[in-house]
Amino acid sequence: MELNSLITSVNDAVWGYVLIFALVGCGVWFTIKTRFVQFRMVGEMIRLLTDSAVDTVESQVKETIEGSNSSEPKRKHISSFQAFAVSVATRVGTGNLAGVASAIAIGGPGAVFWMWIIALIGSATAFVESTLAQLFKKKHKDSFIGGPAYYIQQGLKQRWMAVTFAVLITCQFGLSNNSIQANTICGAMQEAFGFSPIWVGAVLATLGLFIVFGGIHRIAHVSAVLVPVMAIGYVILAIVVIVMNYDLIPHVFKVIVLDAFGIQQIAGGGIGATIMNGVKRGLFSNEAGEGSAPNVAATAAVSHPVKQGLIQALGVFTDTLLVCSCTSFIILISGLYQTPELNGIALTQSALQSEVGAAGPIFVAIAIFLFAFSSIIGNYYYGEANIRFITPNPKVMTAYRICSAGVMVIFGAMASFELVWNIVDFFMAFLTACNLIAIVLLGRYAFRLLDDYRHQKRQGIKEPTFHRSQIPELEGELECWE
Repeated sequence: MELNSLITSVNDAVWGYVLIFALVGCGVWFTIKTRFVQFRMVGEMIRLLTDSAVDTVESQVKETIEGSNSSEPKRKHISSFQAFAVSVATRVGTGNLAGVASAIAIGGPGAVFWMWIIALIGSATAFVESTLAQLFKKKHKDSFIGGPAYYIQQGLKQRWMAVTFAVLITCQFGLSNNSIQANTICGAMQEAFGFSPIWVGAVLATLGLFIVFGGIHRIAHVSAVLVPVMAIGYVILAIVVIVMNYDLIPHVFKVIVLDAFGIQQIAGGGIGATIMNGVKRGLFSNEAGEGSAPNVAATAAVSHPVKQGLIQALGVFTDTLLVCSCTSFIILISGLYQTPELNGIALTQSALQSEVGAAGPIFVAIAIFLFAFSSIIGNYYYGEANIRFITPNPKVMTAYRICSAGVMVIFGAMASFELVWNIVDFFMAFLTACNLIAIVLLGRYAFRLLDDYRHQKRQGIKEPTFHRSQIPELEGELECWE
């Protein structure tokens, strides 16, 4: 209990308004400098994603047909769609179900409004960090590798800062974040089926270890299957609930907006809790500016860095404006957010049960299993990429795999809801601060790349390309882009 209280105090001090203003300020700055890229280029984002999804299917079919008879060496690159799927797998998880419920329970309905705001402006931040990850990526065996640690070292020439980031993101995603996923899965399974958390944790650890020892290609293939299934299924259920209660939708919007700016909240000091919980849970869910998605964005094989930046910006919209909103509407329609004893995944399950009956908690338990399990394997990869940045020692990597997909999953299954969330908030604050400093200092390169991409599109080039000679001062630092 003392440890939990200490971490809570540190989180309140660090998050406060300082980090919130930094997130919002950076988002606004990047929005202006990119000339509102997240709004003006939505059509291009969708085109790039759908084209890469088709290319992924065609390449897999070609591999199957050719089999082992081909004399050509096999080069397994991660497609844009697969990179998008892995990043969404980590975004679309407990933050969308348990995190949103927690934000509403603690900060009130107005927290949803601030989640929307952080997503709208944060998508520009996501564009910048993922474009930089593509620019500074490196070759690694049969795929690419990169992320903030790489662009900090190559772009800023600050090895100590790059190692600090690598350690923080490994602790955040590879370790503590996986404890949250396991905690939420176990809570949902216990609520729906009465399963013991320790046994559910053991099953999760076994499945997770099997997948993570297969590397990024196995993770990408599993995510490309799980993510569309779980997201589409959950959105369809939410639409059904909303249609059943269409007459309450104006009331829901009214409650969200009034609570976000309500005089009562301001007078009572509650507006601070509303904003803080909305921003924290919004960031945990969509990860814009946190420096996580760039790690997988760097693995994609594309002809221009901006392509993956645009696709990852779309991922923020998919996560918060679509999936998080679904959970918010379900909870607010039910009215159960005013029940003090309900929080986290239990609130989401109870809200669905009130709308669709006894099948609600069961559906959420299955959905959260898919959501959170895909997050576990995606989170693991973020740590792997950064462990490799620090050291190539295979023994260290083996130990990390066991801790990430095994030990921390078991810990999360047994720990309290409050403790696992407080630990994640602690690491997330310092991780985000480190990445924001880096992308503010390096953002000019992302702006130049975007200008180049737009220039080529205006010339009628459907698939713009980039060569490292286009940025002469960095040519010696860019390993790829021959």
